[in-house]
Amino acid sequence: MGRFDGKVALITGAASGIGRAMALRFADEGARVVAVDLAEGVRDTAASIESAGGRAHAVLGDASSPEIVDEAVSIAESLGGLDVACANAGISGGLQTLAQLEVADWERVLRVNLIGAFVLVQRAAAVMVPRGRGAIVCTASVAGLRSGAGGMPYSASKAGVISLVQTAANQLAGTGVRVNAICPGLTETGMTQPIFDGARARGNAHKLGQLNPLRRAAGPEEPAALALFLASDDASYVNGQAIAVDGGLSSSHPVVLGHMA
Repeated sequence: MGRFDGKVALITGAASGIGRAMALRFADEGARVVAVDLAEGVRDTAASIESAGGRAHAVLGDASSPEIVDEAVSIAESLGGLDVACANAGISGGLQTLAQLEVADWERVLRVNLIGAFVLVQRAAAVMVPRGRGAIVCTASVAGLRSGAGGMPYSASKAGVISLVQTAANQLAGTGVRVNAICPGLTETGMTQPIFDGARARGNAHKLGQLNPLRRAAGPEEPAALALFLASDDASYVNGQAIAVDGGLSSSHPVVLGHMA
């Protein structure tokens, strides 16, 4: 018996990476899955679930579009109701410097990463609150905790996601709906693939994740596992939290081992 038997989970950014891993894991644990993404790969995610004996529906579209989110939520309701919503869709926005950035760069990243998360949180809450239960999980990032893990718009957007989770959890006080965030560290996904490919091409793959105590990068299934925990009844008293899944990276200030200055 799976933790999500009889439940419906909606995941954005489900074509690849952490979102795909979430979709496959939710399905493996019994959930009916609504997978949303702008990339065609979302159809492959749904097909993989179906071929394994699960039930899934792919929605091809921009996860920051209220119309697309409304469509996905409507499909979830037709499958039996929305129990879990994972606002996972995101883009990196590149690594331009403060001097190089344009307003358009900020607008694009904030629209997908932060406004898109808000839209799903709002729409999901609207159908969960009358039922008196539900779990919402947003994908933030260690980049939202402090500098050094992403570009400026990306980092600010993920800090915004953390604030969104905290404020939404309090806005929904007493409703039975929980809102939490995961904060992945370096994880091999479509978004980070150039980093991994470049390191392998240079023969430096062993250095990936070298700054965290585990001395390695994560696979997408590892942050996905935290999302499943937060969405499950096992986390029934966890609310308004942003939890790092980063190999211990955020546990320390920058330091050279053996030297304190």
